[in-house]
Amino acid sequence: MTRQPLIAKRAEELLGASVISTAPVAGGDISTATRMRLNDGTTALIKTHHHAPDGFFDAEVRGLRWLGEVDDGVGVPDVLAHDHECLILRWVEAGKTTVDAAVDFGRRLARTHRAGAEGFGAEHDGFIGRLPLPNRAAQTWPEFYATRRVLPYLKLARDRGAASADDAAPVEALVGRLAELLPEEPPARLHGDLWNGNVLWGLDGTCRVIDPAAYGGHREVDLGMLALFGLPHLQRVTDAYEDEHPLADGWRDRVGLHQVFPLLVHACLFGGGYASRAADTARRYL
Repeated sequence: MTRQPLIAKRAEELLGASVISTAPVAGGDISTATRMRLNDGTTALIKTHHHAPDGFFDAEVRGLRWLGEVDDGVGVPDVLAHDHECLILRWVEAGKTTVDAAVDFGRRLARTHRAGAEGFGAEHDGFIGRLPLPNRAAQTWPEFYATRRVLPYLKLARDRGAASADDAAPVEALVGRLAELLPEEPPARLHGDLWNGNVLWGLDGTCRVIDPAAYGGHREVDLGMLALFGLPHLQRVTDAYEDEHPLADGWRDRVGLHQVFPLLVHACLFGGGYASRAADTARRYL
């Protein structure tokens, strides 16, 4: 039985409970993740990020709580405590990626989206990965998607040398067509960064989502992200979603529209061929 004293001390100060043991958890590339066992029998996860940007964990907590407000919506881990450099969540024991869990997740995600938002955007800016995420409201989804999602990260990718002029041209051309390509819908309650790694398949048969970049937006954003990086039983998820909250005609043909943004984010973070993938995706709609 091991115990990391500095992490344990921080957790004990926030929780008012003793930490019996700790163990590192692999997988995080931004925060350090540690599993803890408390003296009251609780198992928890503490995420620590020394010198985190101002509001980093506050934004995550707001997102988790906002998503968790929806009755029978998508599940989130319980927030036990947080401060400016760490977040403590109730541990989610991993289970199998079953068809039943996928169907349940699809229905719950649809209910969360249907719960809606006050507008396109959010009251506070947030983060996606380690990058700032602008959330200032816009009147329409095409305007918000262009000016708060696609163009800022295209500029950042260009500034970092991760995107060329040839990569930028089709993305900029796509921005001019968004109003005609995207169907009008009221703002949905989005997770905002819903790739496979942010979906936990629980031992209890319920999927929970983590690391949100939550805001009010077009619900096809979350579905596009799931399709971009893959999710077990994705077809079952989307079929169950449509049974609960049908999507606008042609949504499968539009999946790529909302993949341009996360591809540009990945270009900013990791370079590689992500900008050229964003450009190739944009060209399909020109």
